[in-house]
Amino acid sequence: MGRFSEPHVCQCLSRIAAARRNSPVTVAGGHQMTGPQFVEAVSRLAHALLRLGLKPGDVVAVSAYNSDCYLEWLLAVAFVGGIVAPLNYRWSANEARWAMLAVSPVMLVTDESCISWYSELYRDGIPSLKWHISLGSLSSPFSSNVNVSTMGMLDLHQITPPSSFSTTDYLWARDGAVIICFTSGTTGKPKGVAISHSALFIQSMAKIAICDYSENDVYLHTAPLCHIGGLSSAMAMLMAGACHVLMPKFESKTAIEVIEKQDVTALITVPAMVADLISFLREKGPRKGRDSVKKILNGGGSLSIDLIKETVNFFPRAKILSAYGMTETCSSLTFMTLYDPHFSFSYQPHQFHVRADLSSVQRPRGICVGKPAPHVELRTDGDDSIGSGKILTRGPHLMIGYWDQVRSSVSSSHSWFDTGDVGFIDEHGQVWLIGRESGRIKTGGENVYPEEVEAILLQHPGVAGIVIIGIPEARLTEMVVGCIRVKDNWLWSDKSHELGAEKEERLLSDEILRQYCRDRNLTGFKIPKTFIPWKKPFPTTTTGKIRRDAVRQEVVSHVRFIQSNL
Repeated sequence: MGRFSEPHVCQCLSRIAAARRNSPVTVAGGHQMTGPQFVEAVSRLAHALLRLGLKPGDVVAVSAYNSDCYLEWLLAVAFVGGIVAPLNYRWSANEARWAMLAVSPVMLVTDESCISWYSELYRDGIPSLKWHISLGSLSSPFSSNVNVSTMGMLDLHQITPPSSFSTTDYLWARDGAVIICFTSGTTGKPKGVAISHSALFIQSMAKIAICDYSENDVYLHTAPLCHIGGLSSAMAMLMAGACHVLMPKFESKTAIEVIEKQDVTALITVPAMVADLISFLREKGPRKGRDSVKKILNGGGSLSIDLIKETVNFFPRAKILSAYGMTETCSSLTFMTLYDPHFSFSYQPHQFHVRADLSSVQRPRGICVGKPAPHVELRTDGDDSIGSGKILTRGPHLMIGYWDQVRSSVSSSHSWFDTGDVGFIDEHGQVWLIGRESGRIKTGGENVYPEEVEAILLQHPGVAGIVIIGIPEARLTEMVVGCIRVKDNWLWSDKSHELGAEKEERLLSDEILRQYCRDRNLTGFKIPKTFIPWKKPFPTTTTGKIRRDAVRQEVVSHVRFIQSNL
């Protein structure tokens, strides 16, 4: 029996064929396709997969750079009821092997992006694998029981789907699963998150409504399609009927050149991408093409006030939004406008606030991440008078479950999902984050959330970067330590000197930064007891999130004892 009243990601195909009948829907390098050409390519590939023997519920692992071909595979596999498991080409061979063993794919699709590890992948074999499709030249180390093909060997151009094979004959996997997206994993191994058609559909509708995406947009794929941010935004733009401009991977120089050449109107970023774009533009000076950009959606962390100002300077006609979410919630839970050129206002997300009207009960400090999207239900489990606690959510945006636990779904209508974040919701419905529960530091019996301290210190003009960690200490259990990157035109001093000297000499020191925290009313036990100058970039995940565990491990291995200065 058909399920066509239910959402399916391939429901975008008929709109794409109509909306972009005579205009490109994909631009990749020197190649472009109109809407009908793209839909035909998806249909041919889907029919080839059916002929090959792919069945509903089969998992297809894909490790590749961003390309129009990647988009075709996402939709074609979904069309036949398969489930795509995007692998991160930046993984090691062990990580890729672990991910594949976890999801048991019957097919692996690769290009040159994973050449550094895929030759090692089958040393011990992947029992579930039947086929390997190479998007480039034929080169495979796989065992003889794996059928190896290239896109050319699939004879797509020789395939004429039967007349009964229309763009509405798509199939579903069990539970409506369509994507297994791996978490970035700031600690431990990434988890495979099963995402449904419904979750992707409703996330797309939210992004279209809030970001005002439309068929008039030219969307630059800056984020990799192996991450939920890149996937969900790509799906939103497919449903909107926009034009997709794809570059293999993000590089600031290439991104700016493509923006100028293709008159890009929309893109998504993480803070590291914004910093790279601004750095490149600052060096090259005024350039053409900046005015075409109308929408920038940032995720994966907050933008500093300086970055927001510089982004506005270089992209003056762009509305800048910020989103908060995670893989398990199919990307964005909340949205917030940081700058709107039509209203000439900007929001300062790094300023921590304690509302003046809360004189009797002081609310914990937090970073505002905006209001929930229309489909998202949020609450906290706090039972105190101000409602601070774990942030919980439920609704159709939730994952089906972790792949190894998919039979026990967490997304039933009565279940609340714990985001792992701590915060509160104010009287205006704005969500405020205090920190990650897993990153909490326990010092002298008190709780310290690193994000709160970091956001205050990042406001100092001499601080380029800061990571707050807790290291073992006999008396306090954990001691709060700040790992600091100093801006180029500032100096770090380990010596004691009179406060105020930094105004003339641009100096930073332990005491100067501690006093800076005190001046901003940060509670004493939250102020770092010591600061460690950090000369190299902080270790990050593939999505640009700081690997706090790696920073902590490096500090602990070098610091034998730090005198507690209570």
